[in-house]
Amino acid sequence: MNTTKTPAVIDHNRRRLLGTAATGIAVVGTASLLGAPMPQAAEGNEAIRAFHINVPEEALADLRRRIAATRWPDRETVTDDSQGVPLAAMQELARYWATDYDWRKVEARLNALPQFLTEIDGLDIHFILIRSRHENALPLIITHGWPGSVIEQLKIIDLLTQPTAHGASASDAFHLVVPSLPGYGFSGKPTTTGWDPERTARAWVVLMKRLGYTQFVSQGGDLGAGVCTVMAKQAHPELLGIHTNFPGTVPPDIAKALQCGDPAPSGLAADERRAYEQLSVRKRYTDWRIRPSVWQPGSLTTGTVMASRRRRSPRPCSGTRSMDTRQATLPATTSSTTSRSTG
Repeated sequence: MNTTKTPAVIDHNRRRLLGTAATGIAVVGTASLLGAPMPQAAEGNEAIRAFHINVPEEALADLRRRIAATRWPDRETVTDDSQGVPLAAMQELARYWATDYDWRKVEARLNALPQFLTEIDGLDIHFILIRSRHENALPLIITHGWPGSVIEQLKIIDLLTQPTAHGASASDAFHLVVPSLPGYGFSGKPTTTGWDPERTARAWVVLMKRLGYTQFVSQGGDLGAGVCTVMAKQAHPELLGIHTNFPGTVPPDIAKALQCGDPAPSGLAADERRAYEQLSVRKRYTDWRIRPSVWQPGSLTTGTVMASRRRRSPRPCSGTRSMDTRQATLPATTSSTTSRSTG
């Protein structure tokens, strides 16, 4: 998409186009910054329903019991983190979650914001919706990362919706839509495969249009950057532009070599070779890690871990070696004891 617009042109466009967007939002019934109740936007599956969090106390007590019942491995045999996270650090983290962490405080922060559910493509999508007081604010959908949630964005809501309270201009204001990715937080959990970044990107456009936004921008980091970038690649006419703090800028020849597990291409400078080696290590890690079910539902059964990646066609490298699906067989066990490498 064209990303060469000048700030003046963008500001002109946002003021010209958002005049009708504000009216559209009022018709749909979008909540104001003050969190006024939001009526249903439509009947049936397209309805927008108010959402309130109330985790049962017994669920929190059960979580604390299970944390306290953790069976810890032996202490590592080194004094650094070369064998993984030190045992003492993990135990301190568990202690914090079991005794100090106050979920009710976080729950109250979320419930102080307008939250909603709406069904898109057969799945309930949870989102926070904050409208700026500034009439010409630009609609912005922000996607969180993995592992993460909409809690990541709480600290930026006031900065983006109320810029004048922080020394910026009213022209810097945004109306915010902060959804939970499918399978994350309070969004529905997919029961079939297919909720990849492409499908999620299309769902986000449906969400923004359902809220009455005829033109908007998108932001994402980490896994959310993938959704954000795909939205731009899909070239939705409603999307004015994107911002990502996790851009993918690997040249095609480097990407092909990484995909095939090849050595670094010749002719790289020393700093480029170091960068290639770092990407290669990350590639090997991501090939084997277990992906969240929302992106590639896999299988985790007793004794076997399946690490699957979405198939790509055509394959970028020759040969018969397959990197799409790998299987590692582990000793069958029902114990919660964690093992640690001592190598």
